[in-house]
Amino acid sequence: MIKTFRHKGLETFFRKGSKAGIQPHHARKLNLMLTMLDNAKQPDDMNAPGWDFHPLTKDLIDHYSVSVNGNWRMTFKFEGVDAVLVDYQDYH
Repeated sequence: MIKTFRHKGLETFFRKGSKAGIQPHHARKLNLMLTMLDNAKQPDDMNAPGWDFHPLTKDLIDHYSVSVNGNWRMTFKFEGVDAVLVDYQDYH
């Protein structure tokens, strides 16, 4: 279950469906990713084909990333069976 978000626009999209804080053309994929993440029990549950799932390093050790589109990524961490610090960011 998703417990916390870093990105307020992504949280609003997840909870209310508002696209105001995200790239609107990412909405469909983000909806699928957030649904899967909300049901995930471990990071590897997000390892879907084409999502470029991988662990992060350095300042974001213990965090994971999936590719939304182009440079846009959704990142998250797990505490037990819950996803926390879910973020949506342009890496470049």
